[in-house]
Amino acid sequence: MYNTPFNNAYSQQQSLDRINEQIKQLENIRNQMQQPVQPTNLTQNFQLAPSNRDVIKYASSIDEVQREMVIGDTPYFSKDMSVVWVKNTKGEIKTYELNEIIPRDEKDMQIELLQAQLTELKGMINNAKSNDKYVNEPVESKKSTNVSNDRTSKTKSK
Repeated sequence: MYNTPFNNAYSQQQSLDRINEQIKQLENIRNQMQQPVQPTNLTQNFQLAPSNRDVIKYASSIDEVQREMVIGDTPYFSKDMSVVWVKNTKGEIKTYELNEIIPRDEKDMQIELLQAQLTELKGMINNAKSNDKYVNEPVESKKSTNVSNDRTSKTKSK
């Protein structure tokens, strides 16, 4: 019953249909592959930008800064961060001195104010001591020659 010519023909027809469908798919793929591939217009623009802009450069002297070639304004710091040299493309170098700014609170400002007052008072004491040479001089009693101490009348005039 399973080997009847009807079942066999039906299953062969299905197989042939599947094979024919696969052949069509392969031919479509082959046709797509045979078509000339149009290259796309590709334009590549490269811009070379200096990449050392975010890097801190160190130098031990201005001579090292003079020897370096720079692309743009470039700062060079001393190792202890007390001096900065800025070199431009023309080779001109500007030198700056750096000082650390330490944030102060109210107590620190009050201490500095009191220290300044103490220094001022010490200066006043030193000035007073230098003027002290006249203070310790013995006082001599001198009589004026123009004034007489004698009274001529014992009664008051009315």
